[in-house]
Amino acid sequence: MEIIENIQQWLNEHPISYNIIKYVLWAVFILITIAFLRRFLRRNLPDIGIRYKSQKGVEFIGYILLLIVTISFFSGSIKDFALAIGLLTEGITITLQELILSVAGSFYIFFVGVYKPGDRIEINNIKGDVIDIDSIYTTMMEIGEWVSSDNYSGRIVKLSNAFVFKGPVYNYSKDFPFVWDEFNLPIRYGSDVELAKTIIVQIASETLSDYVTESMEQWNQVVNKYYIENAEVAPTLAITMTDNWIQFNLRYIVDYKKRRLTKHILNERIGKEIENTNRKVQLASATFEIVQIPNINIKKE
Repeated sequence: MEIIENIQQWLNEHPISYNIIKYVLWAVFILITIAFLRRFLRRNLPDIGIRYKSQKGVEFIGYILLLIVTISFFSGSIKDFALAIGLLTEGITITLQELILSVAGSFYIFFVGVYKPGDRIEINNIKGDVIDIDSIYTTMMEIGEWVSSDNYSGRIVKLSNAFVFKGPVYNYSKDFPFVWDEFNLPIRYGSDVELAKTIIVQIASETLSDYVTESMEQWNQVVNKYYIENAEVAPTLAITMTDNWIQFNLRYIVDYKKRRLTKHILNERIGKEIENTNRKVQLASATFEIVQIPNINIKKE
């Protein structure tokens, strides 16, 4: 009892120290609670999306509560919360503007739905898949750079959320998770053009039928949501006569994550079918062919 009385007496004589200890205990309690709830959700929620969002929600609410406790401690009373906010705002220097913009960007990303974890985006000339969004940074797994097509480079990139206010954000998967792609096939002059067209269109239709069906449903939703016209999602073929060959341009729609694989499948199947035409259809190349050597008459005097 004497120890407790001594502690109470010391706390009464040192109110500032008492308030600091009380604040530290509250802060430690909040942080421990956040960590416990995050671990509990991580172990008990099987769905990755729900688990991720739940952990972020607990973290966000906990930090807001910690902010309120901190401000009420320094202002002396929760009733002075508005006054404390005003004083805190006035005390922020110009060096914190980027940080404030990043925090505002995180709220903008969350409430407007600019992008979410799992989306493929391009922002500030960096393209990648979003793997995390916190109050300051967006974390992406980079694609491209020294790696061709849409493969991962292996680098994890952290970008300030402030970039959503500074330039365009390209989202490959929001609302319409498909992209149009194309490639050219040079067909030699003298080939059976109609047979070449049949081969290319038939293989493209067979390979891309699932993408066409799915994209039509998604595109109808886009048309209903935005002011945009209907688009052709079925494979289309355009022919151009050049100086060296007949250029076949195949344009088609594909899942934004399977662009490289789909192009490989199309090229492989079309190439095999052209080989089976017994040279009725031939691919052209940029090699030069001498068709006739002119006669040269030399007179000896």
